[in-house]
Amino acid sequence: QVQLVESGGGLAQAGGSLRLSCAASGRTSNIAVMGWYRQAPGKEREFVASITWSGGSTYYADSAKGRFTISRDNAKNTIYLQMNSLKPEDTAVYYCAAKRGLGRVYDYWGQGTQVTVSS
Repeated sequence: QVQLVESGGGLAQAGGSLRLSCAASGRTSNIAVMGWYRQAPGKEREFVASITWSGGSTYYADSAKGRFTISRDNAKNTIYLQMNSLKPEDTAVYYCAAKRGLGRVYDYWGQGTQVTVSS
C-alpha cells in the first residue's frame, strides 16, 4: 500500500501563487506515476498534471499549461505542484494520486487539500 498526504493548500488572490506538496509513504517502490487532480464544487474531478517517477516526464491539462509546474524529489518521495497566475476558476480541492503502471487508472489517492482563489 501507498499513503499520500497533501499539504500547502490555502487562500490566494487572483494572480498569486501557491505550492502544493504530496508526500508518499509505504511501498513507494511500486509507484510509476504521480499526479494531481482537482474537483471544484458541483463538478467532476479533473486531471491537472502528472509526472513519471523514474524519468520525470511531465504532462499537463490545457488549463494548467504555462501556469502550473509539477516536479518531484525522489529522495523525499514527494511531488510538488507550483501554481502561478492563479485564477478564481482554480478554486477546488486538489488531490494527489499515484499509480503502479502507465495505464489510466490511479491506484492511490490522498485526502485532498483545499485551494481557494479570490478575485
